[in-house]
Amino acid sequence: MSSSAAQVDPDYPGTAVVRLNNVRERVSSLTEQDLSGEWEQVRKKILWAGGLKDLQDAVPGQGYTGHSFNDYNHVDLATMNDETSDNRNAGEVKQIAIGNFLGDGIRQASIPDLGPGGSWSTCANGCHVEPPQDVAHVQFRARIAFKLVWVPNENFDQFVLVDDHGEKLARGYPTGKLPAMRQRQMNYQLVEGSKYAKVVDQIASSSS
Repeated sequence: MSSSAAQVDPDYPGTAVVRLNNVRERVSSLTEQDLSGEWEQVRKKILWAGGLKDLQDAVPGQGYTGHSFNDYNHVDLATMNDETSDNRNAGEVKQIAIGNFLGDGIRQASIPDLGPGGSWSTCANGCHVEPPQDVAHVQFRARIAFKLVWVPNENFDQFVLVDDHGEKLARGYPTGKLPAMRQRQMNYQLVEGSKYAKVVDQIASSSS
């Protein structure tokens, strides 16, 4: 395979492949200890791994990332190429605003040294079917680098980062002020029954 062909994902051609691979390298460098401290510090490490800046004072839609991985839905780290960053939702993605435009925010928030294209924490709703019908896969035609899924144990107090095939990349045991319990429960409900729940289901069953 030529180097140019290797940088195109045939199934999801909107993927910034070099950037995705660099994100995966960063994720692989994070240990359980890295992901098991105070939640806000852990979240910043997840942003860094995904190639996103911590922009909590930016205007929503213009690079704000304070919501990223902080609710049930904005948990997909997608890497999209420059040609698809301005794609809008024309109604294909359910429960997302028609015309959903993220391009300016992607450019503001993306750390450039991870490679061409941009990163964003896209909405995961629709990921429970096969093929996934979420923002990354449909609006951006991009594969996700990772998804954050909370483990459905009694306290929903562990999470796993899984790849686009549902395989485990990293695991964390954060402390402190986590996203609200209801948000963590709804996050699991988004993936329940799908390939993305496989790992967390195994963890929950082994600890029960």
